[in-house]
Amino acid sequence: MDNLSAMLTPDQIVWAFAALFLKHFICDFPLQVPYHYRNKGTYGHIGGISHASIHAIGTFIALSAFADHPGGFELHGPHIEIVTVAVFDLVVHYHVDYAKVQINRHFHWGPTTHEQFWWLLGLDQFLHAMTYVAMIWWIKT
Repeated sequence: MDNLSAMLTPDQIVWAFAALFLKHFICDFPLQVPYHYRNKGTYGHIGGISHASIHAIGTFIALSAFADHPGGFELHGPHIEIVTVAVFDLVVHYHVDYAKVQINRHFHWGPTTHEQFWWLLGLDQFLHAMTYVAMIWWIKT
């Protein structure tokens, strides 16, 4: 990213991950309402898009905490780097969730009927975590 004045320190990397994982919990569980999870399996539905957008807003807030601080990265203008990473999170989160719902529907996996439902939920959460790895790598380089 061109406008970064300094790389994140190791401590900041750890705290950035902590902020993103806290954001993930808040956005994926308390802030996800039935309208979101009932409609994530319909491609392009506003329910899934709004859920992923909440994640993007959370990502922007979480990472903005590290901008313009000594030893952190300095951003100019409308925090374009953070906006770019937040949009990346929106797009990836949306598609991971959509794919998870499609797989569960295809195989008729449910939380009380198939252990594969839980494996897929674990894979979903792992892919979201790997998205955060990619985002921090992008910012720190």
